Amino acid sequence: MAWIPAAIWIFLLLGRGFFWRTDVRLPSCSPPRGWPAVSVVVPARNEASLLPQTLPRLLDQDYPGRAEVILVDDGSNDDTAEVARHLAEAGTRLALRVVNGTSHPPGWVGKTWALQQGTEAADGGPVKPEFLLFTDADIHHPQDSLSRLVAYAVSDDRDLVSLMARLRTATRWEKLIVPAFVYFFAQLYPFRLVARRRSRTAAAAGGCVLLRHRALARAGGLEAIAGAVIDDVALGRAVKRTGGSIWLGLTDEVTSIRPYARLMDLWDMVTRSAYTQLRHSSAAVAGAVAGLTAVYLGPLIVLIAGAASGQPEVALAGLVAWVLMTASYLPMVRAYHLAPAWALTLPLAAGTYAAMTVDSARRHRRGQGAAWKGRTYARELSG
Repeated sequence: MAWIPAAIWIFLLLGRGFFWRTDVRLPSCSPPRGWPAVSVVVPARNEASLLPQTLPRLLDQDYPGRAEVILVDDGSNDDTAEVARHLAEAGTRLALRVVNGTSHPPGWVGKTWALQQGTEAADGGPVKPEFLLFTDADIHHPQDSLSRLVAYAVSDDRDLVSLMARLRTATRWEKLIVPAFVYFFAQLYPFRLVARRRSRTAAAAGGCVLLRHRALARAGGLEAIAGAVIDDVALGRAVKRTGGSIWLGLTDEVTSIRPYARLMDLWDMVTRSAYTQLRHSSAAVAGAVAGLTAVYLGPLIVLIAGAASGQPEVALAGLVAWVLMTASYLPMVRAYHLAPAWALTLPLAAGTYAAMTVDSARRHRRGQGAAWKGRTYARELSG
């Protein structure tokens, strides 16, 4: 029994698509013979403070083909639209169109409806895009971001190419929670399995998704995921389920500048979708909490129990599991340029995520649902 945690970690290290490795990165590719037209769609709700840091770089992309940026003002109550228009007045490589979004219809969530309006604007505009780039307003792109994404999609015949934007890790809470968030995401959706054309594993990271327009249409359009709170994963699944080839990887260059200075900021980010991810099932919540406890706290429990009871063979089993667990987290810690000692915090991070999961269920049951920027989505919306 004492060796069960070690056995679990051996399986995770070897049998879960090498999820713990951080070397799935966007390859450098030769430029295509002809650059396809692209419309960049940015859903923005109350982003006036962040746009001056992100939108200029998006408008200054060095893309050789036809491209435009469409920013959808998703019911902001600040100066998001005005700030965006002002930033475009300085003269940019790409043209900007600002769409004043309308309230989302029943069955839609706000972001997906904003993307739908941006896509409709792209279809009715001058560019006639072959590709769409969905990217969030807090995402900072390097100047060659669009050209690299498109070059890889064309060269490897991918219908969806997504980058897990590098999140901020400036505060202690961000250092505890953010690398663990990416680590757990990769464990749920191993990037290598996502990229395999015959694998059923599918996901995307919503901050940066390049999508072939005809693949979106084949998947049923954004209507197919209209009510998805976790829209990026739902989009990846829809595209792959309908025969599309998708790819998801890490990046150091595409970054999120959104700050999560307080624990509650990070707590809200996780709790808004955790219960939805578990399909609003109390049994799934109990299973998730039990699994997090067994997998991430089990090694330490066995190690301490063996040492306290004077059973060295039990303590050894716990030590082996703990070393394997810590070693699996170390590449992610290094990827975020943190001191190696942060790898020791994985059990604490897992315990925090277990508490967030329970609180997510509590919030939904109290009618608070998946809350984000002043919106609360009903329980019946999908994940």
